[in-house]
Amino acid sequence: MTQITLNTLSSEIKDMDAAYLAAGGDAAVLHKHELSSLVISGNKVLNANGTEGIVLETQETEHGVDVKMTIKKGYKIPLPVHLCFGLVPEDGLQEINMNFTAEENSAVELVAHCTFPNAVKIIHRMDAQMHVGKNASLKYTETHFHGPHGGIQVIPKSHIKIEEGGSYYTNFSLVSGRVGYLEFDYSVDAEKDSICEMVTKVYGKKDDKIKILEKISLNGENARSVIKSRLAITDNAESEFRGITEGHAPRSRGHVDCMEVIQGNAKAEAVPIVRVDNPLAKVTHEAAIGCVDKKEVETLMARGLEEDEAIDIIVKGMLA
Repeated sequence: MTQITLNTLSSEIKDMDAAYLAAGGDAAVLHKHELSSLVISGNKVLNANGTEGIVLETQETEHGVDVKMTIKKGYKIPLPVHLCFGLVPEDGLQEINMNFTAEENSAVELVAHCTFPNAVKIIHRMDAQMHVGKNASLKYTETHFHGPHGGIQVIPKSHIKIEEGGSYYTNFSLVSGRVGYLEFDYSVDAEKDSICEMVTKVYGKKDDKIKILEKISLNGENARSVIKSRLAITDNAESEFRGITEGHAPRSRGHVDCMEVIQGNAKAEAVPIVRVDNPLAKVTHEAAIGCVDKKEVETLMARGLEEDEAIDIIVKGMLA
């Protein structure tokens, strides 16, 4: 490898470390050999480190990276696996295709930070297939940082299969910087005695556009699920939420919970959908859209904050 290439790679690693830090991560964990980690900048793999019980394979493509990760049968990974995806330049396209499997009786936590600090014209697509094996456990938290410009399209799509006794928990957070355009599409098939919890938190400003579609099919007896969405939009931002839960098996239980806060000229729509075709299944829902509590705003303003600052604190508290 030439010195120019080494210098370029070193520069990209430093840039991604800084972006990861801005997104709320600890860049030091990306360089510890005892921790599993994966760092992707555009279509370049800057770091791919697996540890015992984890098989990690990557393939660079024209506009992104194909990733295959397997947690081997029976392995309980003691420390989180850290993932960092992003683009530091102002424009570009990143396509991440992920195939993830947690084999039978395994357990793992994935902590992902996606960062686009200078985005003016960027498209980030992610297509994920996740398979949670029998009695396996997967926790996946994903935090985004987008910078101030809003010139980004984020289009994540994922299908998750949870086998008997498996559990899947995901928390998607996009509250720092401008959303830009978000089109979120997750679907889950949950089998007997499985558990699924999906939490989404997004803060839209100016002319941001937010579309959330989450669907869980409770296909197995005693399957349990919760869809929980918290959206805050202000200025001229717009949001659409569709949360679908289907009860197909005896004693399956599901709940859809959406709360949206709007300010200014923002427009919000929330549609919880419940479907049941088994008489012993039960699925419930609740949805609420409203403004920030006026008394809370006045209390913070009495302590010296401007109105916009007070609203911002209240909204971020809801999204915490």
